[in-house]
Amino acid sequence: MSAAAVQAPGAALPAFVPRAAANDAPPADELRVGLQLPRATVSPKFLYDRLGSALFTAITELPEYYPTRTEAGIFSAHASDMAALVRPALPASYALVDLGAGDGAKAARLFPALQPGHYVAVDISEDYLQQALAALQRQFPALRMTGVGLDFAQHLALPDGLLQGPSLVFYPGSSIGNFSPDAALRLLRQAQVLAAGGALLIGADLLKPTAVLQAAYDDELGVTAAFNLNLLSHLNACIASNFRVRDWRHVALFNAAESRIEMHLEARHALHVQWPGGGRDFAAGERIHTESSHKWEPGDFESLLRDAGWRQVRRWTDTAGWFGVFAALA
Repeated sequence: MSAAAVQAPGAALPAFVPRAAANDAPPADELRVGLQLPRATVSPKFLYDRLGSALFTAITELPEYYPTRTEAGIFSAHASDMAALVRPALPASYALVDLGAGDGAKAARLFPALQPGHYVAVDISEDYLQQALAALQRQFPALRMTGVGLDFAQHLALPDGLLQGPSLVFYPGSSIGNFSPDAALRLLRQAQVLAAGGALLIGADLLKPTAVLQAAYDDELGVTAAFNLNLLSHLNACIASNFRVRDWRHVALFNAAESRIEMHLEARHALHVQWPGGGRDFAAGERIHTESSHKWEPGDFESLLRDAGWRQVRRWTDTAGWFGVFAALA
């Protein structure tokens, strides 16, 4: 489907391209395959149903969760420098493509500095994205906005005609860490093609003391635990399984060999989970791997960007060196 076919009427209404129109594959087969692996795995993208997206927004307010406020501080201090690097590569009314946009708040804080002509918010959680984009449009009624429901973990490509010329790809919040290094390289190459001669702004979480990392993914209030456990309800909705939240516990740990935080759901006792056409026994203590978040050395991430075809890479960090925002040209 072309972008023109889904444009909303009226200057102050956001357009929306649903996942079906974006040729996004249904999730049920992927979920069933992952659950039946010897070590059961569910992609972290499935954490973000409507409730999961809201819970993640709450996580960003927790004292233990440093990435959001640390990245926000970097943007606040250096937005003008970032704009000076990327704006010469972009046309006057360019599109800012926000990957994993969520509520769009991170991009919105940069609108004054970056001055996009079109805001394209991309997210797997359609309901949450549509609600958030409608609210954001009321704050910025003169800015053209389009939401795209898309699982870009499968492949990053937008509908034909949506982007007109070089664009700025915006991927904040260190979500690139959810991908293995090979998958991150593939996504960054696709982003380089999408930018079409434009630019990139991306956040990446950097290596730091294990205790700091562990607390960020296992907070005292248990909000991250609720976020992880909510995945079970989403699974039930997607594949008609019979997971019970009370049968599972949240586990977060740092895998030093892989330089990544891992989140798991661990069975509290032996149990059987059923879904139409299949099912699985879980032993007590057996886990479902639900998220990895890779942590980078700054130089290694810069090399990853260059390997993906980006050039003129520049980095800004906080004073502690906990988080990096990277800009590059396509």
